Amino acid sequence: MTRCPCPPRSAIEIVTFVPTESIGPIQIGASSYLAAEGVAAKPYELLRRVLQRSAQVAVAKFAWHNRERLGLLRVIDDVIVLHAMLWPDEIRSTDQVPVSDAAVSEAEVDAAVALAETLTVLDTSQMRDEYRAALEEVIAAKATGERFPAPKPAEPASAQVVDLIAMLEKSVQDAKAIRGEPATVHPMPAAAKKTGSTTAAAKKSARKKTASKRKPPRSA
Repeated sequence: MTRCPCPPRSAIEIVTFVPTESIGPIQIGASSYLAAEGVAAKPYELLRRVLQRSAQVAVAKFAWHNRERLGLLRVIDDVIVLHAMLWPDEIRSTDQVPVSDAAVSEAEVDAAVALAETLTVLDTSQMRDEYRAALEEVIAAKATGERFPAPKPAEPASAQVVDLIAMLEKSVQDAKAIRGEPATVHPMPAAAKKTGSTTAAAKKSARKKTASKRKPPRSA
């Protein structure tokens, strides 16, 4: 077996090479950069060149917290990266997961696709962990003796029926506005308008019936 250039205590044993597309994303876990010095530098460089030239990735075994783990080796920006992997028996079959049978209209799908296309150019490197940032602010405030404002209570969930198409349309317009693109308002589907008007009429009729029931009787 070939061993990658790592200290004996964290030795990585390469088991096989497989095509990159044969590894499913669900199997990949945490990642670590690998580096080598001294006598391990040349084997490290040789493995790096092999992975760069080949369309395959290396599957390896390594020890982590006194347990044998499965890993994947590939090159990113001239550095070998070790991705921890799940063993095949650690992955649940999709047959064990219930699939929702909620009805979705084509109009809703079209609106969702439009939103996805609007958001495809966002730079994920600019994303930040909002929870961590807020926690760091609290820690900094406590360290200086400053009283941090209490968090606002969560708003109660609305009992109104959510108009999914309208919500998606608004999200598309907001995303375009942030990117400086002209916003285009798409007309609501006729079916949705009809349903909305019918619902409004039904509510109005129900209110009239309720009002008539509560009307006091006339005196003789």
